[in-house]
Amino acid sequence: MISGTTGLIGLLGQPVSHSLSPVMHNAALKAMDLDWRYMALPCEKEDLEAVLDGLKAVGCRGLNVTIPHKQQIAGLCRELSPLARRLGAVNTLTPLKNDGWHGHNTDAEGFLAPLQEHLEEWRGSEAVVLGCGGSARAVVAGLQQLPLAAIHVAGRRPDALETFLKDLKADQSSESVQLIATALEPEPIRRVLKTSKLVVNSTPVGMQGHGNDKAMPLNRDLWAPLDPSMTLYDLIYTPRPTPWLALGRQLGCRTIDGLEMLVQQGAASLRRWSGRTEVPVELMREAALRSLNSKQAQPEGTTD
Repeated sequence: MISGTTGLIGLLGQPVSHSLSPVMHNAALKAMDLDWRYMALPCEKEDLEAVLDGLKAVGCRGLNVTIPHKQQIAGLCRELSPLARRLGAVNTLTPLKNDGWHGHNTDAEGFLAPLQEHLEEWRGSEAVVLGCGGSARAVVAGLQQLPLAAIHVAGRRPDALETFLKDLKADQSSESVQLIATALEPEPIRRVLKTSKLVVNSTPVGMQGHGNDKAMPLNRDLWAPLDPSMTLYDLIYTPRPTPWLALGRQLGCRTIDGLEMLVQQGAASLRRWSGRTEVPVELMREAALRSLNSKQAQPEGTTD
C-alpha cells in the first residue's frame, strides 16, 4: 500500500517505460519491509535540473540515472564520488542533508560482480573490451580492479580511443593493469584473442531493435575458433542470449549477459540509499527475469 509516509526512489531517463528497474527494486523493497516505491520517471534533457530540484524538495530518497543523462547529471551534482568524477558519469544519486545530490557510479561494481566469483582465474591474464563508448568506461574501471596483466580496448576512432585511455589511466599507479589501444577490426582482434581469457562486448551490435539483431561484433568467422576456456561477457540482454553469446555457448565458453550487471548495479544503489549491506539480490534477479520473459522488454542500452 502507498500511504502518506511512503518514500519515493526512481529512475530518470528517456525513454524509461520499458525499464526492468521498477519491478526489480519494488520486489526488493517489499522483502526489505521498506515503505518506499520505485518509479520510472521520464525526463527530457532540458528539464533535468528542474526535475532534480523538485524531487529533492519533495524528499526523494534516491535516484538511478540512465541514458541519455549520465554525463549531464554529473555536472548538476553538489558532490561526486572519486569514481564518478573519474568516469564523468553518474548513475546513482543520493540526497545530501542540506542541499543537492551526491553522485556515484555503480555500473563498474555491477559489471564486476559476476567476474569476482572466479577472481584467481584472471591473475596475470589479459582481457579485450570491444568499444570505447560510455559503457566501456565503467567496464574498464571494473576490470582495472582485477589482477589482470593487460586490457586491450578496441575502438574504430583513434582519437576517441586515445582520449578514452588517457582518462582511464588517470590516477593509476605504475603497478596497475596495462591499458592497450587496439583497432576494432578483425585482424587486430584475432591477434589479441590468442593471449586473452575474457572478451567484453560494450557495443550495441546484436541488440534487439538495433539494426540486424542476428548480428555479432565484427564477423562470425572471427569467433568460430574460440577456445572453451574463454569467457564472453555481453552488456546486452535482449535478445537473451545474444547471437554472440549463443555461439560462445556452442563452443563451450562461459557466457555472461548484461542482465546480471543491471541487477548488481541496482543492488549496489539500493545499499547506498537504504544504508543496509544485505539486499535480496536473488529476488531482484528473479523479478527482472520474470518481467523480461513475460513482456519481452525492449533494450534500454546497457544498464540503468
